[in-house]
Amino acid sequence: MDHLFSQVIPGGAPGRPEGLRRALKELLETLIVAVVLFVVINAATARILVQSISMEPNLREGDLVLVNRLAYKLVQPEISEVIVFLNPLNPQDVPYIKRVIGLPGDEVRIDQGRVFVNDQPIQEPYLSLPTQRGGQWQVPEEALFVLGDNRNNSSDSRQWGMVPLENIIGRAEAVYWPPQNWQVLNMFSAVAAQP
Repeated sequence: MDHLFSQVIPGGAPGRPEGLRRALKELLETLIVAVVLFVVINAATARILVQSISMEPNLREGDLVLVNRLAYKLVQPEISEVIVFLNPLNPQDVPYIKRVIGLPGDEVRIDQGRVFVNDQPIQEPYLSLPTQRGGQWQVPEEALFVLGDNRNNSSDSRQWGMVPLENIIGRAEAVYWPPQNWQVLNMFSAVAAQP
């Protein structure tokens, strides 16, 4: 009977050296997986804090936004998408967040509160007020024309020019904080108005 208690149980019991080694190995594996996931998530996404009123009412000052860094690796931005980019005049400044209105080669015109792209008026259901400041711009290749949704209180391509494609950080996907402002972005499409 005594010989039954002297047998070593395969794998060892917790608290014995074999069990401690296994627990440490599992902890190390878990930490490695966590670090790899952290690196992959940070490579694919960014998080930014909205620091102005230029995108109201859709984005408010203080909103935290999840940005997809991989969105434009294979495709170009589309009209009406909300993007995050480095300030064209000072790339070391805080990143900007605006809505794409003109693509490379487009002609953008703002006239009597309406926005026209290549002479076609676009519907912008995300706006709460018409655009007051007008003008006409030709978007060069490798650049975008962007506007804030709060058009009458926004510093955008009308003041400082186009956004080079190389300055784009990514597409803004969702507001994730504060909880009462949760929303998925880029659900709207700016489309040509019906005649």
